[in-house]
Amino acid sequence: MKAFTQLKAIVAPLDRANVDTDAIIPKQFLKSIRRAGFGPYLFDEWRYLDRGEPEMDCSTRPLNPDFVLNKPQYKDAQILLTRENFGCGSSREHAPWALEDYGFRAIIAPSFADIFYNNCFKNGLLPIVLDADVVDSLFNEMEPGYQLAIDLEAQTVTTPTGRTIHFDIDENRKFRLLNGLDDIALTLQQADKIRAYEAERAKRAPWLFQ
Repeated sequence: MKAFTQLKAIVAPLDRANVDTDAIIPKQFLKSIRRAGFGPYLFDEWRYLDRGEPEMDCSTRPLNPDFVLNKPQYKDAQILLTRENFGCGSSREHAPWALEDYGFRAIIAPSFADIFYNNCFKNGLLPIVLDADVVDSLFNEMEPGYQLAIDLEAQTVTTPTGRTIHFDIDENRKFRLLNGLDDIALTLQQADKIRAYEAERAKRAPWLFQ
């Protein structure tokens, strides 16, 4: 998992509340569990004018010119600014996979659905919860090329005017993001102890290892 420390990047404004995971990555794309390759299908039903299917060449599909990610000024956005209850609906982990594969590293919203929020941390995405009035102010400041600077160690978001906004995060989740540790990598930190336990167990119960 890619570590998250600091990020200064263009912000894409998705001014919608209750964005569910089927909107983030529609159900027909859930057949694969590769974790990679979902970026072209992110927000598929909003982003394109036709229906997407797995393995389609998205470079030839008709784009919806009104959707935010299709606008040139948000082409390289790595921060998504959105409204409350983002990631609601089914618990598919494909949703953060698609966001991360597209290029997003952080999402700012007044609230997130619990399972989606947890899945973000497992996949190197930083979900930042800010008060609704603060999110409103960020939407109001939006202009082409608008960037925010995020410092995870300091737990701050800094606007182009120099305003610094603090956000809260669980210390364990913060540690894991700063060090790029997903569940497997965290377990492998104890690899020596695991091997020692298995070796001792093989001596005590050799019939289990035959």
